[in-house]
Parts: sequence; C-alpha cells; structure tokens
Amino acid sequence: MSSDRNQEEPQDRLTGPAKGEFIAPPEIADVDERADALPAQEEFWRPPTRFGSVPVEKEPLGWDRRKGFRKLFPAVYLPFQVVERVQFGHPDLEPNRLFWGDNLHVMRQLPSESVDLIYIDPPFFSGRQYNVIFGDQNELRSFSDIWEGGMPGYLIWLNARLYEMKRLLRKRGSLMLHCDLHASHYIKVELDKIFGYKLLQNEIIWSYRSGGGSKHRYGRKHDVILWYTRAASGYTFNTDEVRVAYDAIIAESRRELFNERGKVAGSVWDISRPPNHSKEWIGYPTQKPEAVLERVIRGHSSEGDVVADFFCGGGTTAAVAQRLGRRWIACDQSRVAVAITGDRLTRQVEERIGKLFPVPDFIIEHWGVYEARRLADAPHDQFQGFVLKCFGASEEVAEEGIHGYKGGVPIWVGQPDPTKAVTAVDVQAFANAIRRTLRYKQDNLRDGSMLAWAFRQDALEAAERLRRLEQTDLNFIRLEQVRIDSPAFREHIATKHADYENFLTFVQPPHVELGWKRIAACTYRFDVSETAVMNAGAKIINVQWDFDHGKRFSSTPGYSFVRGSKNEVALVQYEFPKTGKVCIACKVQDDMGGEGLRTAEIEVI
Repeated sequence: MSSDRNQEEPQDRLTGPAKGEFIAPPEIADVDERADALPAQEEFWRPPTRFGSVPVEKEPLGWDRRKGFRKLFPAVYLPFQVVERVQFGHPDLEPNRLFWGDNLHVMRQLPSESVDLIYIDPPFFSGRQYNVIFGDQNELRSFSDIWEGGMPGYLIWLNARLYEMKRLLRKRGSLMLHCDLHASHYIKVELDKIFGYKLLQNEIIWSYRSGGGSKHRYGRKHDVILWYTRAASGYTFNTDEVRVAYDAIIAESRRELFNERGKVAGSVWDISRPPNHSKEWIGYPTQKPEAVLERVIRGHSSEGDVVADFFCGGGTTAAVAQRLGRRWIACDQSRVAVAITGDRLTRQVEERIGKLFPVPDFIIEHWGVYEARRLADAPHDQFQGFVLKCFGASEEVAEEGIHGYKGGVPIWVGQPDPTKAVTAVDVQAFANAIRRTLRYKQDNLRDGSMLAWAFRQDALEAAERLRRLEQTDLNFIRLEQVRIDSPAFREHIATKHADYENFLTFVQPPHVELGWKRIAACTYRFDVSETAVMNAGAKIINVQWDFDHGKRFSSTPGYSFVRGSKNEVALVQYEFPKTGKVCIACKVQDDMGGEGLRTAEIEVI
C-alpha cells in the first residue's frame, strides 16, 4: 500500500465515559482566537479593478469577521448523556461514539484535529419531502430551518457545519461531501472559501443505472462527491486501495509497464445502487451503497484512523468503517436514525466481523435531549454535576450545603429520583448554608437558586417565609425554585436563538404493551398498538423487532425500519424457523425521541 500520510502524527483520544456517566462540555476557544479561521486567498478573490467597483464576496455566507458563524448560531455547551454501551467483549479497546443531537453543537464539543476522514451526505436541496425520512420532531424542525430563505439559508446552515468539520480534521485529513445537481456548484463555491480553492482535489461523479428516468429531460443518474483536503500535501491517499481493472486487455509484452493490481480509479465511479432485497438494504430512500463508502474509506484512511459522519442516517459510513478496522464517530438529529445505526452495527459484529478481529464497543450519547429515566438512576454526584452544567453553573465549590455557583449566586441541586421532592427542611438548610458563606457576611449576598424535579408545598411556603423577612429582618434570603424540566431551567439557552427553544429537554420512554397471536405453524402476528406513549403529543413512528433475542438487541433483518401508518408500524408477522422456546424483543420509538424496550419468552408451536 502506498500512502502520503505522516505516520508520526500523534493520535488524539476518541473515547467517552462508561454507560451512565456524563461528559462535561470542554472549554473551546472563541473563533477569533483560531489562527486559520479562513484561508488567505487574496489573489483568487481580488476585486476586478479594470471593471470598476464590482463587489466580490470572498467570505462564506453567514460569516461574521468578529464572531464567525457564532453570531448566527451562538455556542451552547451541554453535557453528553451516555445512554448505552454496546459491548463486544474487548473493554480494553477505546469505544466508538454514536451521537443523537444537533451535529453543529456536537462537533463544537469535539477536540480539534482529532479526525482523519469525514464523509457526509447532508440533506440535498431537492425538496422537503425527499429529505424527511424518519419523521422525528427534531428532524422536521431542522429541515424547516434549512429551507428558510431558499438557497442562501441552506448554505448558511451548511457552512457553519463545514467550518467545524475543517477544525476537526487532522492535517492529513480529507472531507468528502456528497451532493447532487441542485446545489453542488453552490456548495463548491462555499467550500473554496472555507477550505481554500487550491484544496479541492477532485470532483467525483458517482454514476448509477437505477432511477432517474424522465420523459422531459435526460435521466438524472449521478451524484457528486467533492473531495477537499485539510492541507495541500501530506494528505492520505492510498493509491493501491482504489485501483480498478484496466479498460482493455494488456499485451503480454507490455505487462511489466502496468501495475498488476490495475489502474488508480478515475473521478467517475460506476457503482450500482444496492437492490431492495440485498442484505445491506435498510429501507430508506437516500441510502448509499456500501461499495461507495468502501472506496472512500479505503482510499482516504488507514486501519485505526478515525472516520466521522455527522449525517449518518442508517449508518452506512460507520458500518463500513467498522468492517474495515477503522474507529468511527457518527451523529444524527433523528433518534430513529441513531437506533437503526446502532442496531445495524451490532448485527454486523454478531454476524460477520466480530469473528474476524476484535471490535471495540460503542457508546450511544445524547446531546440536548435527555432520557429522564436514566437520570433518575444516576449516582447523586453525577446527577448534580449534570444539572449544574445544563444550568450553566460551576460546580467547583468547597462550601457545605452549596453545590455550585452561577453568576455569583449559590446553587443547590435536589435528588435524581423525581419522587423525592424538595422539602421545607431542604430549603432551610440551603438558606443557612448561604448565611455561613463569607460573601453573605461581606457582600450582603441574599440570593440562591434551588434546582430539582419537584418542590413540595411546604418547600414553597418555606421559601416564601424567607422572602417576607426582607421587610423586617436582615436575615432574609431570596430563593428561586426552578424545576429541571421547566422553561425557566433552559431559559439561558432558549433566549440565545429562536431555534434553541427545544434544546435541553427531557423525554420519557414509551410503556410498551406487547401482544401476539399464532396464525399458522411457527407463524405469529405481533402487536404493539396498545403501547402508551409517555411524552405529551408524541406518536409511535418506528418499531424494531428481534425474534432471536440474546444478550444484545439485534433486530431481525427486515424488521429494523418500517414506514407507514400506525398499524403498519405496530403490527408485524413473523415465521420462526423451528418450534420451541424463544426470547423476542422489540424497541419502540416515538417522534419526540423516547424509546422503550420490551422482551418476552414464547413457546413456538
């Protein structure tokens, strides 16, 4: 294998915490402190003086010279919640990471120069219905934002993310951006401004035979992949991994002049889409072939490198990276997409690659929308740290009875268990803790905030009595009591941007009701239509089925992603291969991000 990569560049850690822990957001420098915020390209973007005063936009749409893209998309740092660690028996290996959340904010909390290859297949500017696949509320809201303002709005939304991807790439790294005829030329102009026009290495045409038929125009049978590198030289390009057969038969007398493995592939890739009945087909319309991703990953990374996809959809990039021995990061704004990706990766290890080489675990992490049930099970110190980070408070204090500070105001955090509401005793103890502080004595500090799932009536009355002392007694204390699941708790985030209103919310899992009926020998109909959705206004949008459930959930092929009406999603039929006892499991996802699991043992006859 030949490669231009620098083998001595240090590796950054990819790993996250174990299940049940929380990752605090890192401190990341403001954009104006970054030396290479945008490349210097004065010659290329110089105004044409011979034509007079003609304006030239040499900066990407949405860029502010002082604040970068943070003027339009302010920074929000929230912790990651680890909701699951899928284990494959090699705990010594660093786990891969699968994120559910807004990819802009997830990327902003990942370390610079920590990724070797980024492949993305972002929403095409082809129409709303084409891109809305899973039906999650987060997905619907995001696509509404993307098309606000037409093409400029779409490019501004994308540019903010492309800028973070450039920051994440190592010097030898590459970005491969997949798009189509509607926006490829506009995106290229923006990428030239963000990366530098000299760092476009190829415009790759992926040509396919299926689809694209028309009576009114030539058949649209290709997509575009734009390949940009982080640096002008030293980037990874494994020529021996992207060779294809020669177009013609080579005469024996000239064979020594040619590489026996074939020629380096050209910039037109003739790769067929997978048929609907193939094993890799998940069932959603924008799925890309594993063969395309295999060429990308083999050509632009090596074993052990980190491959990232921040629009992961059904997980093709992560699946191919895992199969080829790469580490990976994947992210999507759809909870269903994350569930499908996690399930696909688990099934892949169980069926194939886990038998060939050791595969690292992977962890599923949530950003911005959190599972309240798991928070209730967390140790108190972890819950306390999580709540303080979400509230924008610091937890580094050494004063008894005070858990943190925000803007100089003492903070107290209640119990993880929602059933343990704050009492009047808690209120009085916190007030006394404030009175013991030096700031109370020296600076006349009188305020404090209590954060909890619920407050008993006697706690509310105790806080009111403390406030009334302001009229007659210098020992008064003003305590703000804030429910963790209230708008007041996330006000400091929601007021930063109109689109941030739904950040920092908590979801409950559906209560899965599972029924079944035998309809023929070894054939059963399963029904979860009576499942109770616990999130207000939510509805079931997907059910995954595992008809041979073991120690890990791994859906049966064809039962991972179902589109259609409520009955089409909630009712399935399955023929078991043999009689006897079997354990089955189903995962139910609602459109607010809640996911519930139910298992059952049945006697197949």
